[in-house]
Amino acid sequence: MDLLDVKLLRDLRALKSQALAVALVMACGLAMMIMTRSLIRSLDTARDGYYEKHHFAQVFAGLKRAPDSVRDRIAALPGVAAVETTVEVRVTLDLPHLLEPASGLINSIPDRRDLVLNQLFLRRGHFLDTARRHEILVSEAFAEANTLEPGDRIAAILNGSRLDLRVAGIVLAPQYVFEAPPGAALPDNRTFGIFWMRNQEIAEAFNLEGAFNTVALTLAPGASASQVIADLDRLLEPYGGLGAYDRSEHPSDIRVSDEIRVLEGLSFGFPLVFLSVAAFMTHSVMSRQIALQREQIAILKAFGFTHRTIAWHFVKFALVIVVLGTVLGTTGGFLFGLQLVDMYHLFFRFPRLDFVPATNAILGALLASSAAALVGVAGAVRKVVRLSPAEAMRPEPPASYRPALAERLGISRWFSVTLRMSLRNLERKPWQAFFTTIALAMATGILIIPNAFRDGIRHILDFQWDVVQRQTVSVSLVEPGPLRVTHDFAQLPGVVHTEPFRSVAVELQSGHVSRRLGIKGLVRGAQLNRVIGTDGKSLVLPAAGLIISAALGESLDIRPGEKVTVNVLQGKRRSIDVTVAAFAEDFAGIAAYMELGALNRLLGEGDRISGAYLTVKKRDWPAFLSELKATPQASGVVIKEAMRQSFRDTTAESIGMIQVLYSTFATVVAFGIVYNSARIALSERARELATLRVLGFSQSDVGSVLVGELVVLAALAVPLGLWLGSGMASTLIESINTETVRLPLILSASNYAYATLVITLATVVSATIACRKLNQLDLVGALKARE
Repeated sequence: MDLLDVKLLRDLRALKSQALAVALVMACGLAMMIMTRSLIRSLDTARDGYYEKHHFAQVFAGLKRAPDSVRDRIAALPGVAAVETTVEVRVTLDLPHLLEPASGLINSIPDRRDLVLNQLFLRRGHFLDTARRHEILVSEAFAEANTLEPGDRIAAILNGSRLDLRVAGIVLAPQYVFEAPPGAALPDNRTFGIFWMRNQEIAEAFNLEGAFNTVALTLAPGASASQVIADLDRLLEPYGGLGAYDRSEHPSDIRVSDEIRVLEGLSFGFPLVFLSVAAFMTHSVMSRQIALQREQIAILKAFGFTHRTIAWHFVKFALVIVVLGTVLGTTGGFLFGLQLVDMYHLFFRFPRLDFVPATNAILGALLASSAAALVGVAGAVRKVVRLSPAEAMRPEPPASYRPALAERLGISRWFSVTLRMSLRNLERKPWQAFFTTIALAMATGILIIPNAFRDGIRHILDFQWDVVQRQTVSVSLVEPGPLRVTHDFAQLPGVVHTEPFRSVAVELQSGHVSRRLGIKGLVRGAQLNRVIGTDGKSLVLPAAGLIISAALGESLDIRPGEKVTVNVLQGKRRSIDVTVAAFAEDFAGIAAYMELGALNRLLGEGDRISGAYLTVKKRDWPAFLSELKATPQASGVVIKEAMRQSFRDTTAESIGMIQVLYSTFATVVAFGIVYNSARIALSERARELATLRVLGFSQSDVGSVLVGELVVLAALAVPLGLWLGSGMASTLIESINTETVRLPLILSASNYAYATLVITLATVVSATIACRKLNQLDLVGALKARE
């Protein structure tokens, strides 16, 4: 070990608390980067392996009914590699332990062969036995939510007939990694499940012998997905085709891809903020270290040490911090990543989802932290290189002394002596005060971001399920029925108010961009399920126009007043240009709304509805649910409170855990920055403060000089930090928003109060620690000062 390395160890020992503070700030950013990159790799590995091994299809289509002979025609289309045709039907379930009726989606399994595509993974039990009737396979999410095991029985209503079905096995399927009801953005695993049954039994129950109503296929190498989709649509149009789409539009795959997209945004945005702060702190520590070691640097140069050798010595000081920060960040990233992977098991159903460490992220973390440290140390090292031995042997020139601004304005008489001393020092070192204020402002700003996530989730919970959805429950019909069905629902026990709705599968097209979704037809002046504008006010549906969510408008690149082509994917399959009247505020998925009568006129089917929204008296809730179970027209029931809880258990929990982690990291960073600033101020003014002690000032008086500077800087930094934090929160939230879920930017008073409180506490704690260090001041050294 050479002499400079010995000196390095001594310097690190002397500045261990400040070096640790910088390393912790760096570690927080690196932990977020390594955790999110590892989660991305974990999800990517699980998804790609699952899709490949179980032959997840690439193109999907639904239709009314087509004979099995059409399957060969589909297989003969150019670019098609493999085809799977199945029957898929909605059913109503009667589970004794549930008050509310449940619903499910039953898929058929070929009687005499295995599935070619979308193959099942058996978790428990056994696959269907052709020798046994009335057996089903149950999706794992529904089975766990309802504590079902192989051998249990479920009562289901198949086309009006009640059947007692036996659970043969618990399975997973690649098309249901994220299991939610058709058209819904959120799952409800207690009341909605996916099932599989032998094709013959489903066909007999629904009069679909020798026919199918869903198609899945894979593409040949080099085939054009858009061309295959166009050919498939033309082929299925006579059979009531609902429009083909590729894997990127599959609801389950969209949700997994959106989660990965969110993590990609987090893996860049959060670490950038933390590492920027770490670079600034490194610069502050190293600048002060070099200022304190002017004489040592001069002696080293006088003894023949080159500029490069001395510069490398100080760079190594920063690299030690980098190594410590990388080790702590890597460890933390892996530990937190393991916890979050367990959370993903709650709503992403893979046969196996293991935490896969992103080893390349460790190298990236090392490079990113090194870059941050080098940026921070570059300016300080430049001073070393430029400093000549003769100049370095002299102390730094004193600041220009003159009356402070408060004294020139004549208001200093209201200040204590120690406060006037603090103000003079800040004014005489303006750049140092400026950069310290910026550091404290960044410490304040990063505290705003995690609580903006928390407030955004709370706003969605209140907005989506109190402002927009004011019904108690929504009930869907097996098939669209006449408007008078609304009166039948009104006769159910406890029903106070009913509003019908119609849902129609369409494709909205604007130029070369198109999106498949369901238009929801609502009554004019609806009060139970309202359409809210971007200004927060309720919108009135126009007599002949369309209201779409702002996210959909952005996707289609259209604005209110412009026209969009509506291609109906069912019934008479009409196409019509409709004017977009306004944008609606919506935080989950994409949506389009029309006045119910206008939508029925577009379809040309008369006054028909798909279901109704109901409000029910609380005291009649059990009787209402019991009666609803016996209503054959009802195929789907969505309870508002169940969906709210589902959001809490899935999206809110995912974002909430990240918010808690970031909030913890942000608090650590805030304390680190304030503490570092206090220690630097103490080291810079150590001789001056010691001189005051020699002149007879008490320890409390000397401490108030130091604390006064910190308080003044914090008071200046907090408002600036609140403004910076608002901007950073807006940028980060915008970067992670997807079509599936969008967080609004909510900057509440409690958020600002929390950030201010943390900075205040950090200032108090740091000032207390710094004041305790006053006992260690070198009073003898102050008496020997050459100034």
